[in-house]
Amino acid sequence: MARDSTDTAAREAAPIPDLRFERRAARRGAKVVAGVDEAGRGPLAGPVVVSAVILNRWSIPEGLNDSKVLTSDFREELFARIMKTATVAICVAPPSTIYTRNILQATLWAMRQAVLSLPLKPDHVLVDGNIVPKELPCGGEAVVGGDGKSVSIAAASIIAKVTRDRMCQIMHREEPHFGFDGHKGYSTPEHLAALQSNGPGRHHRMDFAPCAEAARMRTVVMVEGETVAA
Repeated sequence: MARDSTDTAAREAAPIPDLRFERRAARRGAKVVAGVDEAGRGPLAGPVVVSAVILNRWSIPEGLNDSKVLTSDFREELFARIMKTATVAICVAPPSTIYTRNILQATLWAMRQAVLSLPLKPDHVLVDGNIVPKELPCGGEAVVGGDGKSVSIAAASIIAKVTRDRMCQIMHREEPHFGFDGHKGYSTPEHLAALQSNGPGRHHRMDFAPCAEAARMRTVVMVEGETVAA
């Protein structure tokens, strides 16, 4: 698949992830290192998707970087190459889990589940962000901005992002009036307008304020003995 000039320029301007964190863990005795990242903490709808990736040190795809700086076409290309050469696990936390646990705890839960689901047990885990999930089966290290620093975390960010984007396409087919195929559940003006017009759908996160407010505005109330929409 051809890489366009926009993709090339974005990658050249972004920090280049490398193996420094993986090599440091290896010097401390870790033979198997996994990178962990999520996609979808900020949107008003859809799941949080977490991926854990153990790269094959002899076959690391060229061009790995923070998924946000790559074009969708190049992300798809890298997704296929990572899935072919690396050990990968994916965990999805749906809106119901986010509602029950809150967004932070749902993300940490999904991170732990992704690591536990890896068919190859890691000795060390590199986690994007500033919090390491509790009760991991091995040591963990938080790396702020890790998707732009570690190739393992960058690979995980690509797997999580592509997986979630594909799920948003399914969400769009189920509820096309919300436009999930475009904004991916984020709070764009178009999404907020559709939320106000239609009320929340089955994929919205009801613990997020704009969704709760839209639901409140559509609640049926009794006014002078008649049932009307608020």
